[in-house]
Amino acid sequence: MRRSTAVIRPRLAAATYSPTRCSSSSSNSASISPQETLTVDSSDPLSELSSVLTRSNWLDDPRLPRLAPSLTPHHVAALLRSRPLEPRVALGFFDWISLRPGFRHTVDTYSSLLQTLARANLPPRRAEKIVISMIKSCSSAVETHSVLQSFKSLNQIGFLPSLRCHNFMMMKFARFQMIAEMKDLYEQMQKDGIFPNLHTYNTIINAHCKEGNIIEAKAYLNYLLQAGLDPDSHTYTSFILGYCQSDDFVRACRVFLLMPLRGCARNEFSYSVLVHGLCEAGKVKEGLSLFSLMDNDECSADLHVYTVMIGGLCKLGRDVDAKMMLNEISQKGLVPNVVTYNVLIDGYCKIGKINDAFGVLDLMESNGCKPNVRTYTELICGLCRNKKVHKAMALLTKMLEHGLLPNQVTYTSLIQGQCMEGDTNSAFRLLSLMEEKGMVPNEWTYSVLIGGLCKGGKTEEAISFFRSLSENGMKVNEVVYTTLIDGLCKAEKIDIAHSLLEEMILEEYIPDSYTYGAIINGLCKDKKLQEARSLFDSMLEKGIQPTVVTYTILIDELITVSGSAEGAMALEQMISSGCKPDVFTYTVLVKSYCKEGRLEEAESLMVQMQRNGIAPNVVTYTTYIDGLVNMGLFDQAFSTFMTMAEAACEPIDETYSILLKLHLKKKQVDGYFIDTNCMWEKVSLDVVLELFEEMAKQGFTPTVKSYSFFVKSFCKLDRLEEAKSLLFHMQEACKVPSEDIYTSLISCCCRLNKYLEALAFIDSMISCGFMPCLASYQVLLSGLCDEGSLDEAKSVFTSLLSRGYNCDEIAWKILIDALLRKGHVDMCSKFLTIMEENHCAPSPETYDNLTKELSCIVNDD
Repeated sequence: MRRSTAVIRPRLAAATYSPTRCSSSSSNSASISPQETLTVDSSDPLSELSSVLTRSNWLDDPRLPRLAPSLTPHHVAALLRSRPLEPRVALGFFDWISLRPGFRHTVDTYSSLLQTLARANLPPRRAEKIVISMIKSCSSAVETHSVLQSFKSLNQIGFLPSLRCHNFMMMKFARFQMIAEMKDLYEQMQKDGIFPNLHTYNTIINAHCKEGNIIEAKAYLNYLLQAGLDPDSHTYTSFILGYCQSDDFVRACRVFLLMPLRGCARNEFSYSVLVHGLCEAGKVKEGLSLFSLMDNDECSADLHVYTVMIGGLCKLGRDVDAKMMLNEISQKGLVPNVVTYNVLIDGYCKIGKINDAFGVLDLMESNGCKPNVRTYTELICGLCRNKKVHKAMALLTKMLEHGLLPNQVTYTSLIQGQCMEGDTNSAFRLLSLMEEKGMVPNEWTYSVLIGGLCKGGKTEEAISFFRSLSENGMKVNEVVYTTLIDGLCKAEKIDIAHSLLEEMILEEYIPDSYTYGAIINGLCKDKKLQEARSLFDSMLEKGIQPTVVTYTILIDELITVSGSAEGAMALEQMISSGCKPDVFTYTVLVKSYCKEGRLEEAESLMVQMQRNGIAPNVVTYTTYIDGLVNMGLFDQAFSTFMTMAEAACEPIDETYSILLKLHLKKKQVDGYFIDTNCMWEKVSLDVVLELFEEMAKQGFTPTVKSYSFFVKSFCKLDRLEEAKSLLFHMQEACKVPSEDIYTSLISCCCRLNKYLEALAFIDSMISCGFMPCLASYQVLLSGLCDEGSLDEAKSVFTSLLSRGYNCDEIAWKILIDALLRKGHVDMCSKFLTIMEENHCAPSPETYDNLTKELSCIVNDD
């Protein structure tokens, strides 16, 4: 490995950090505006302002415009409390200052004004207007508490707030779910002889229903009836909401049906609440049926209802219908807003249709609807889930260029994306960036990092990081504990996981079904079935209901130890306990039947699955096909493959591997012997093409994913020529190679030191509209530098800077991971200069990383 004494020159870093190196006095003086200086220099600004306001023509006083810009709500409140102003002047100044740009009255200023005006025997209507403005000014629960204190003290200054004021106060409590304060205010109203009206009761009932607290809501309904009032549509709709929140859809629908019988017409809001509740609970078909009945009540679906339905359709995977509903919105003259578009984008992202999601982004922008932070964050989440973190990082750059600040969810999604690609170094670099931006990571962020370390085999680092959280005063909860326990169990470190479970209980964190499930999974992997069953029984004794995943893990191990009969019995117990099996539970049993050669039972179970409303997935079909192949039932295997394709289950790599095994076994029947245990070492391109022909005869035309599997398989064995030949065959069939195909070819070329061929594939990839992952550039640039092709390396690097990659990620993965750590310090320095010259400089935090990495290399020398 070559070393160099070249020094990286972080010029931009110095420029960025230089202000922080200044003394505190110079820094402070530089940030003070002329107006602020005037205020600072004044010995008593309130005295000067008070002097202005004593003049009859105070509005014309030239000192007022000079003082006004520096006045804060604190100054105004202090003035009103401490200076004996004439009430008319106090009110006039209060109104005048509220019109100043950037000024916003606070609870303190309103309260001080009320105390000042109390001396003037203010008319009740004027006082009520001020009190309501004070209540409306609250933007948080903390501010609302302050209003409550002022509200209580109004009696002391001779003003009893009206019912209208109390109702506004109730609405503010409801907004921030301040249920206890709402109850106290209701009781105070009773004491003060202020009789609640229907609006008061509806506000209280709705707040309780939002929390799913039907019992309390019914108590206030009784008070409403005792007061001689009749419930209205708002009352009934609140109860529909409450029952939906409690997952009691039978009663929710009953209330909905009762409304017209009780003289309350159902409105758009009633429909919206029930449709939303049904869709959120996965009952989208029922939601659609209800949606179609709106016209019967002369209710027209509004934008909110359409948005809810689009989200529900996306959850069902009916993205085409969702897109049609978006078009229907426009046809009805409604204008989709950013929330509507975001729901559809999120739906596409969750089912992996990223290109369609970006199509919606293009549509919303062409319709003049600007994407917000959530839009970008949902797209970033979708890209990361699909292991396209380089595109997600590029989108982060675009997001910042549009003036939108990433939030905690954005950064945590990116961290998860890096972890999914096995790059925990970049994940922790993102954590540093996140913290530098002033964002505090939460339990999800920490869990993602711990999970990433464990998945990468770095369990000791995961434990160390976990310990550092508590040591640094950061919050660690049961979610973080469970993530580490799960990671340790999967790494077969069950003893450490057990001790961590005991520690968790000592720290008074309550293990849930996921925690126990992780331990049970670890015990099953460690072939400790009895211990796993004992822990399972302990869960049940503690009243913790196992998840379907836990049941499935246990059933799988029971089958391994005792056969499918034990597994079938466990399935019956699972169903009787109220836990519904999912497709994976059934697939475990299908696999066991296939292994035992009991294919009829396997087929019957698949039929039973469908009767129970659970469709077999690609893994179920692939498992069954494998069983048929092993039994020599080749025609039936291909027939099942076609059934799978017709059911819109796209084959996975394992499916194609089994089909290849099927084809080879058929050849053996015809006299050709090939050992299927090591088939990839013997399989020729001709055999693959023969399989494709066989698939086409059966009615299945090989797809891009079909080619992708075989190209990747050849590349893994460094059989580049076969992979290239298959690529050319694919292109002759008018199929555009996927990103995965190009990425595999590039990696294979680089392993074989064929860097110019790798570069040619990168160029082809770009010409197809793809964005090569930075890992491809990593191996290519590192290889070019290794063989001394430095000019070619600089050319490639300069070219990639124009492709929209995130500058920090370029620095992390190319400069640090591909060059510095392989000793190419000179090239690293040159590449950094190229970045600066092309206005692609990384952040100051990344410059620090570069400097630290360089120091490590120098110290090693």
